Amino acid sequence: MDVGSVTLGVSIAVPEPHGSRLQRLRADFGDPAAHGIPTHITLLPPTEAPADALPAVERHLAEVAANGRAFPLRLEGTGTFRPVSPVVYVRVVEGADACAWLQKQVRDASGPVARELQFPYHPHVTVAHGIAEEAMDRAQTELADYAASWDCTGFSLYEQGRDGVWRRLRTFSFGAGAVPSQPLSPDEAPHPIG
Repeated sequence: MDVGSVTLGVSIAVPEPHGSRLQRLRADFGDPAAHGIPTHITLLPPTEAPADALPAVERHLAEVAANGRAFPLRLEGTGTFRPVSPVVYVRVVEGADACAWLQKQVRDASGPVARELQFPYHPHVTVAHGIAEEAMDRAQTELADYAASWDCTGFSLYEQGRDGVWRRLRTFSFGAGAVPSQPLSPDEAPHPIG
């Protein structure tokens, strides 16, 4: 990363007390990145952008949020992306369609953080990444009965510091628009203003 660029991410924060608990467990499983990554559901994976694009990114995200409304989110049980990717996660069992709609709006081809994904979008909360197989198995087993729910009222923009720690820059609360709970065809889905 050069001096004139920043690494950004957009995500839904897992609220307290769930966020801290899952972060502590991730650290206990031996994931060295645990304390530098707030517990979250990704909407935009780490993306490099010019530092001077930050105001445009914030305007874009404010427009996306203005078209959204609160929706229920529920986490339950675990899953894994192994062997494709060394990740164990807590599953999003309610609110996944709304997350999918949001991440498409955030990555909109006409927006300042447009990008393709390496893998198809699958909302989840990572609890172990890139650690020993035994520790990954332990995370998947110990959190198999985990459950948490809340109303999602917005999302946040984060920047990764040179120390590798992700820090929240701004939170965007939903407005009066509609985040669909069912997948809609592209011509039915609400679009950002502008």
